[in-house]
Amino acid sequence: MEKITLGPMPYMGVMPTLLVGANVKGTPNYMAAAWATVACMAPPMVCVAINKERYTAQGIEENGTFSLNIPSVHQAVETDHCGLVSGAKEDKSGVFTSFYGKLETAPLAGECPVNIECRVFQSVDLGSHRLYIGEVVEIHADKACLTDGKPDITKVNPIVYGPGTYFGVGSQVERAFSAGLKYRKE
Repeated sequence: MEKITLGPMPYMGVMPTLLVGANVKGTPNYMAAAWATVACMAPPMVCVAINKERYTAQGIEENGTFSLNIPSVHQAVETDHCGLVSGAKEDKSGVFTSFYGKLETAPLAGECPVNIECRVFQSVDLGSHRLYIGEVVEIHADKACLTDGKPDITKVNPIVYGPGTYFGVGSQVERAFSAGLKYRKE
């Protein structure tokens, strides 16, 4: 396979499409983001990189809390809207039905099948963006999206972001942590 260089950029192929929720001046606000991942298992932590100029960043700084909400593919229009429009210019609190969990200051989008409540553990200035590392306080999930008590990716049907395009999740290819057992070096 012939390789060519593309220059330095934060390219990961595909990323989860999430709604970052934060109360800004007492009002729920949601922002679409794809720069997020798991940061630690014990204690459970996730992280999201947000441009420091974003309205949502104000709310995270104000409250020390945020949520990561996982929308389904049928919510692509609403999710994209939350990424196109700034809460500083338009009230987005009615796009999703907000509810609150243990933290009481991190709005959770009721229509999303999975919601992750986070308390800011640490934030890191990275230049244009700030990386918010959040300690997971609670996970809220629709019963209908669970299999054996855990979120089922085929039932959640999350949006996946590939630069400039949203995708759904395809069919299962192999089982993690067992497919590699088939590998035999000859």
